[in-house]
Amino acid sequence: MNMHERYELRRIVNAAGTMTYLGSSCVSPRVAEAMSSILPEFVDMRELQRAACGIIATATGSEAGCVTASAAAGISVAVAACMTGTDLCLIERLPDTSKDDMKNEVIVLKGHAVGFGASLSQMIRLTGAACIEIGTVTQAGGYQLRGAIGSRTAAVVYVVSHHTVQSGLIGLRDVCAIAAERGVPVIVDAASEYDLRGFLEAGAQLVVYSGHKFLGGPTSGIIAGDLRLVRACYMQERGIGRSMKVGKESIVGIMEALLQWQERDAGDVRLEEEARIDYALLHLGALRGVRVERVADPTGNPITRLQVWLDPMVCGLSAFELSNLLSAGELSVRVRAHEAELGFFQIDPCNLKAGEIELVCSRITELLANPSRPELPTRNATDFGYLSLLRWPD
Repeated sequence: MNMHERYELRRIVNAAGTMTYLGSSCVSPRVAEAMSSILPEFVDMRELQRAACGIIATATGSEAGCVTASAAAGISVAVAACMTGTDLCLIERLPDTSKDDMKNEVIVLKGHAVGFGASLSQMIRLTGAACIEIGTVTQAGGYQLRGAIGSRTAAVVYVVSHHTVQSGLIGLRDVCAIAAERGVPVIVDAASEYDLRGFLEAGAQLVVYSGHKFLGGPTSGIIAGDLRLVRACYMQERGIGRSMKVGKESIVGIMEALLQWQERDAGDVRLEEEARIDYALLHLGALRGVRVERVADPTGNPITRLQVWLDPMVCGLSAFELSNLLSAGELSVRVRAHEAELGFFQIDPCNLKAGEIELVCSRITELLANPSRPELPTRNATDFGYLSLLRWPD
């Protein structure tokens, strides 16, 4: 009996990508074996984090690194580190920032104040810091950043994500240059980004990655950057970071995942993913009322996805309705549907296994051949997700 049968879980075909709500990624046998090997053993956790520090530094070109419970935890920990440094009295005091001896403001471009299951602003406020948003959603310039930096500014948080506004905002290099004028560190939230070196090279002091998305490791986060600040990040386990601590198995798992990432043949991986998109382009493009096109990842990751547009008048289903029908089956097919109300969804090839792109296309063809409009309480994806939470655990 496999785990799906044992716990009565539906099988998921993941055409959505590295999504936390789907378990993020498929951990390789190599990573799983490393995690399994450490579980029965005792280790000095400080020594284990020191070993991880060396691997992270090599992979990212940073001075140091540490492992956290997740990328979201990494944001809170990195912000806290910029507020307290290595002063243990300040670390123990957080989230109380009422005294004047601690910087407690963090600047974020308004177009970067995104949600990823929770909100970036909340991850910052968990530390006791005030989140200072600058500019508008679609426009933010250097003069606004300069004007916002003051004596209480602890850090600037810059987000690289498909969720952010992709134009009209000051770029990372300029943000880092302006922040450096005032001695303010820049933290980059790069949870889902493949580039392990470019953000530090652009001038950021700390970069936060997810360990369980593109790297294919266990649930974890990685902080890389300036040695002094990374040490302060590690020390947050004596404060608010204690509730975000990471286990020995996750640290070993992400170490192995980083080594595996550096040894992979990126060209072969890309060819396999492109072949899946080619198959879907050919099969779905032949359906009436369906238009398909290849789209590049908006932040520059080497990923091509297939965007699938539906004409509801011809297909009998909207993109939002079809994505929900795909999800609802006993064999649950998940597509990238966060923009489905705009008339399309995407197929992401990264986490599809052998034979699964055929299942995705077959299921879409089947549902469009016999359209049955689902009874949905709302056509808004955010409200739909909220209503489903209210029914949990049903």
